[in-house]
Amino acid sequence: MTNVYVDHVGRELLIPSVPQRIISLCPSITETLYALGLGSSMVGRTQFCIHPAEQVASCTKVGGTKQVKREIIEQLKPDLIIAEKEENPKDMVEDLARDFPVYVVNVETYEQALQMIRDLGQVTGRSTDGDRLATTIDQAFQQIQKGAARVGYLIWRKPYMAAGQSTYIDAMLSYCGFENVFKELDGRYPIVEWEQIQENAPEVLLLSSEPFPFEETHQRELEERLPGLKTMLVDGELFSWYGVRMLYAVDYFQKLINLLRVREP
Repeated sequence: MTNVYVDHVGRELLIPSVPQRIISLCPSITETLYALGLGSSMVGRTQFCIHPAEQVASCTKVGGTKQVKREIIEQLKPDLIIAEKEENPKDMVEDLARDFPVYVVNVETYEQALQMIRDLGQVTGRSTDGDRLATTIDQAFQQIQKGAARVGYLIWRKPYMAAGQSTYIDAMLSYCGFENVFKELDGRYPIVEWEQIQENAPEVLLLSSEPFPFEETHQRELEERLPGLKTMLVDGELFSWYGVRMLYAVDYFQKLINLLRVREP
Protein backbone atom coordinates (compact mmCIF):
# COMPACT_ATOMS: atom_id res chain seq x y z
CA MET A 1 0.00 0.00 0.00
CA THR A 2 1.27 3.46 -0.89
CA ASN A 3 0.24 6.98 0.06
CA VAL A 4 0.51 10.25 -1.85
CA TYR A 5 2.56 12.98 -0.18
CA VAL A 6 3.65 16.48 -1.15
CA ASP A 7 7.15 17.31 0.04
CA HIS A 8 8.50 20.70 1.18
CA VAL A 9 9.29 21.87 -2.36
CA GLY A 10 5.84 21.02 -3.70
CA ARG A 11 6.67 17.68 -5.37
CA GLU A 12 3.98 15.00 -5.26
CA LEU A 13 5.22 11.44 -4.79
CA LEU A 14 4.08 7.98 -3.82
CA ILE A 15 5.62 6.50 -0.66
CA PRO A 16 4.91 3.10 0.96
CA SER A 17 2.68 3.52 4.00
CA VAL A 18 5.46 2.01 6.11
CA PRO A 19 8.82 2.32 4.28
CA GLN A 20 11.17 -0.60 4.96
CA ARG A 21 14.37 0.60 3.25
CA ILE A 22 15.22 4.25 3.93
CA ILE A 23 18.22 6.28 2.81
CA SER A 24 18.93 9.68 4.35
CA LEU A 25 21.12 12.24 2.59
CA CYS A 26 21.33 14.78 5.41
CA PRO A 27 23.05 14.32 8.82
CA SER A 28 20.40 16.00 10.98
CA ILE A 29 17.66 14.03 9.24
CA THR A 30 19.53 10.75 9.73
CA GLU A 31 19.89 11.40 13.45
CA THR A 32 16.20 12.27 13.72
CA LEU A 33 15.08 9.13 11.87
CA TYR A 34 16.96 7.02 14.39
CA ALA A 35 15.34 9.00 17.20
CA LEU A 36 11.96 8.12 15.72
CA GLY A 37 12.80 4.43 16.12
CA LEU A 38 13.57 3.74 12.46
CA GLY A 39 17.01 2.21 12.94
CA SER A 40 15.97 -1.17 11.55
CA SER A 41 14.69 0.50 8.37
CA MET A 42 17.79 2.61 7.71
CA VAL A 43 19.84 1.08 4.88
CA GLY A 44 21.88 4.08 3.69
CA ARG A 45 23.34 7.40 4.83
CA THR A 46 26.08 9.85 3.83
CA GLN A 47 29.60 9.82 5.20
CA PHE A 48 28.73 12.97 7.15
CA CYS A 49 25.83 11.30 8.96
CA ILE A 50 27.79 10.57 12.14
CA HIS A 51 25.03 10.55 14.79
CA PRO A 52 24.03 8.39 16.57
CA ALA A 53 27.54 6.99 16.21
CA GLU A 54 26.99 3.38 17.35
CA GLN A 55 23.87 2.91 15.25
CA VAL A 56 25.00 4.54 12.00
CA ALA A 57 28.17 2.45 12.02
CA SER A 58 26.23 -0.47 10.53
CA CYS A 59 24.38 1.68 7.98
CA THR A 60 25.86 1.71 4.46
CA LYS A 61 27.55 4.91 3.27
CA VAL A 62 26.26 6.07 -0.10
CA GLY A 63 28.72 8.94 -0.61
CA GLY A 64 28.56 12.57 0.48
CA THR A 65 25.79 15.12 0.65
CA LYS A 66 26.78 16.71 -2.67
CA GLN A 67 27.62 13.59 -4.64
CA VAL A 68 26.36 10.06 -4.06
CA LYS A 69 27.42 6.74 -5.50
CA ARG A 70 24.37 5.81 -7.50
CA GLU A 71 25.41 2.20 -7.95
CA ILE A 72 25.38 1.72 -4.17
CA ILE A 73 21.94 3.30 -3.88
CA GLU A 74 20.65 1.02 -6.63
CA GLN A 75 22.00 -2.02 -4.79
CA LEU A 76 20.27 -0.92 -1.58
CA LYS A 77 16.88 -0.73 -3.35
CA PRO A 78 15.42 2.03 -1.16
CA ASP A 79 11.68 2.54 -1.00
CA LEU A 80 12.25 6.06 0.39
CA ILE A 81 15.09 8.55 0.09
CA ILE A 82 14.97 11.69 2.20
CA ALA A 83 16.91 14.71 0.95
CA GLU A 84 17.34 18.32 2.04
CA LYS A 85 16.92 21.32 -0.26
CA GLU A 86 19.97 23.24 0.93
CA GLU A 87 22.25 20.29 1.60
CA ASN A 88 21.66 18.21 -1.53
CA PRO A 89 22.10 19.53 -5.12
CA LYS A 90 18.88 19.80 -7.13
CA ASP A 91 20.25 17.88 -10.12
CA MET A 92 21.32 14.99 -7.89
CA VAL A 93 17.89 14.83 -6.28
CA GLU A 94 16.14 14.95 -9.64
CA ASP A 95 18.34 12.15 -10.97
CA LEU A 96 17.52 9.91 -8.00
CA ALA A 97 13.84 10.81 -8.22
CA ARG A 98 13.65 9.19 -11.68
CA ASP A 99 13.96 5.77 -10.05
CA PHE A 100 13.13 6.21 -6.36
CA PRO A 101 10.67 8.17 -4.21
CA VAL A 102 12.67 11.16 -2.92
CA TYR A 103 11.06 13.30 -0.23
CA VAL A 104 12.75 16.73 0.04
CA VAL A 105 12.58 18.78 3.21
CA ASN A 106 13.35 22.48 3.58
CA VAL A 107 13.94 24.14 6.94
CA GLU A 108 14.66 27.85 7.37
CA THR A 109 12.68 28.64 10.54
CA TYR A 110 12.02 27.23 13.99
CA GLU A 111 8.42 26.46 13.05
CA GLN A 112 9.51 24.64 9.90
CA ALA A 113 11.96 22.59 11.94
CA LEU A 114 9.15 21.33 14.17
CA GLN A 115 6.93 20.66 11.16
CA MET A 116 9.76 18.75 9.48
CA ILE A 117 9.87 16.34 12.43
CA ARG A 118 6.13 15.78 12.22
CA ASP A 119 6.34 15.29 8.46
CA LEU A 120 9.16 12.76 8.80
CA GLY A 121 7.00 10.85 11.25
CA GLN A 122 4.09 10.90 8.84
CA VAL A 123 5.94 9.69 5.74
CA THR A 124 7.70 6.90 7.65
CA GLY A 125 4.67 5.55 9.49
CA ARG A 126 5.79 7.09 12.79
CA SER A 127 3.30 9.95 13.15
CA THR A 128 2.83 9.52 16.89
CA ASP A 129 6.57 9.50 17.52
CA GLY A 130 7.09 12.53 15.28
CA ASP A 131 4.36 14.52 17.02
CA ARG A 132 5.70 13.56 20.43
CA LEU A 133 9.28 14.56 19.60
CA ALA A 134 8.23 17.90 18.08
CA THR A 135 6.10 18.70 21.13
CA THR A 136 8.92 17.79 23.52
CA ILE A 137 11.35 20.05 21.66
CA ASP A 138 8.86 22.92 21.55
CA GLN A 139 8.21 22.68 25.28
CA ALA A 140 11.95 22.68 25.99
CA PHE A 141 12.57 25.71 23.79
CA GLN A 142 9.78 27.62 25.55
CA GLN A 143 11.91 27.51 28.71
CA ILE A 144 14.76 29.49 27.16
CA GLN A 145 15.23 32.88 28.82
CA LYS A 146 16.21 35.04 25.89
CA GLY A 147 19.11 37.44 25.79
CA ALA A 148 19.82 40.64 23.88
CA ALA A 149 23.10 41.04 22.03
CA ARG A 150 24.28 42.10 18.58
CA VAL A 151 26.13 39.15 17.09
CA GLY A 152 27.59 37.98 13.81
CA TYR A 153 27.95 34.31 12.89
CA LEU A 154 30.72 33.13 10.56
CA ILE A 155 30.52 29.74 8.85
CA TRP A 156 33.54 29.96 6.53
CA ARG A 157 37.01 31.43 6.12
CA LYS A 158 38.80 32.48 2.91
CA PRO A 159 36.52 34.13 2.14
CA TYR A 160 34.70 34.88 5.36
CA MET A 161 31.05 33.92 4.98
CA ALA A 162 28.27 34.65 7.42
CA ALA A 163 24.86 33.21 8.20
CA GLY A 164 22.38 35.69 6.80
CA GLN A 165 18.68 35.96 6.14
CA SER A 166 16.33 33.01 5.65
CA THR A 167 18.69 30.52 7.27
CA TYR A 168 18.02 28.14 10.14
CA ILE A 169 21.08 29.56 11.92
CA ASP A 170 19.57 33.04 11.78
CA ALA A 171 16.32 31.59 13.15
CA MET A 172 18.20 30.12 16.11
CA LEU A 173 20.03 33.40 16.76
CA SER A 174 16.70 35.20 16.71
CA TYR A 175 15.09 32.66 19.03
CA CYS A 176 17.89 33.27 21.51
CA GLY A 177 17.11 36.99 21.38
CA PHE A 178 20.23 37.90 19.42
CA GLU A 179 20.32 40.47 16.63
CA ASN A 180 22.12 39.11 13.57
CA VAL A 181 24.19 42.05 12.30
CA PHE A 182 24.64 40.42 8.88
CA LYS A 183 20.95 39.67 8.31
CA GLU A 184 20.39 42.62 5.99
CA LEU A 185 23.25 41.72 3.62
CA ASP A 186 22.36 40.19 0.27
CA GLY A 187 22.13 36.41 0.14
CA ARG A 188 21.62 33.68 2.69
CA TYR A 189 25.34 33.20 3.27
CA PRO A 190 26.97 36.49 2.26
CA ILE A 191 30.70 37.02 1.91
CA VAL A 192 31.84 39.58 4.48
CA GLU A 193 35.01 41.65 4.20
CA TRP A 194 37.02 43.01 7.11
CA GLU A 195 35.39 46.41 6.62
CA GLN A 196 31.88 44.95 6.78
CA ILE A 197 32.63 43.16 10.03
CA GLN A 198 33.93 46.41 11.47
CA GLU A 199 31.07 48.54 10.13
CA ASN A 200 28.35 46.19 11.40
CA ALA A 201 30.01 46.21 14.83
CA PRO A 202 28.87 42.96 16.44
CA GLU A 203 29.28 42.85 20.20
CA VAL A 204 30.50 39.29 19.69
CA LEU A 205 31.46 37.46 16.52
CA LEU A 206 30.49 33.79 16.78
CA LEU A 207 32.82 31.39 14.97
CA SER A 208 31.24 28.07 14.04
CA SER A 209 32.81 24.62 14.32
CA GLU A 210 31.29 23.71 10.94
CA PRO A 211 31.34 23.68 7.98
CA PHE A 212 34.67 25.47 8.50
CA PRO A 213 36.24 24.38 11.81
CA PHE A 214 37.21 27.70 13.39
CA GLU A 215 39.84 27.41 16.12
CA GLU A 216 41.67 29.69 18.57
CA THR A 217 44.23 30.67 15.92
CA HIS A 218 41.41 32.09 13.82
CA GLN A 219 40.08 33.97 16.81
CA ARG A 220 43.46 35.62 17.29
CA GLU A 221 43.67 36.47 13.60
CA LEU A 222 40.36 38.30 13.69
CA GLU A 223 40.99 40.06 17.00
CA GLU A 224 44.44 41.22 15.90
CA ARG A 225 43.11 42.55 12.61
CA LEU A 226 40.13 44.27 14.25
CA PRO A 227 41.20 45.53 17.70
CA GLY A 228 38.31 45.56 20.16
CA LEU A 229 36.45 42.77 18.40
CA LYS A 230 35.28 40.00 20.69
CA THR A 231 35.00 36.49 19.27
CA MET A 232 33.70 33.18 20.58
CA LEU A 233 33.91 29.63 19.26
CA VAL A 234 30.51 27.94 19.09
CA ASP A 235 29.15 24.47 18.33
CA GLY A 236 27.98 24.55 14.72
CA GLU A 237 25.95 21.36 15.04
CA LEU A 238 23.73 22.89 17.70
CA PHE A 239 23.13 25.99 15.60
CA SER A 240 22.62 24.34 12.23
CA TRP A 241 21.29 20.80 12.86
CA TYR A 242 17.54 20.74 13.26
CA GLY A 243 15.54 17.70 14.35
CA VAL A 244 16.30 15.74 17.49
CA ARG A 245 19.57 17.66 18.06
CA MET A 246 17.42 20.66 18.95
CA LEU A 247 16.87 18.94 22.31
CA TYR A 248 20.59 19.10 23.01
CA ALA A 249 20.75 22.74 21.90
CA VAL A 250 18.47 24.12 24.62
CA ASP A 251 20.93 24.00 27.53
CA TYR A 252 23.77 25.10 25.26
CA PHE A 253 21.83 28.13 24.04
CA GLN A 254 20.88 29.12 27.58
CA LYS A 255 24.50 29.00 28.73
CA LEU A 256 25.54 31.06 25.72
CA ILE A 257 22.78 33.60 26.37
CA ASN A 258 23.90 33.93 29.97
CA LEU A 259 27.47 34.54 28.85
CA LEU A 260 26.49 37.18 26.29
CA ARG A 261 23.63 38.77 28.23
CA VAL A 262 23.75 42.53 27.97
CA ARG A 263 22.94 43.87 31.39
CA GLU A 264 21.54 47.33 31.89
CA PRO A 265 23.77 49.64 33.96
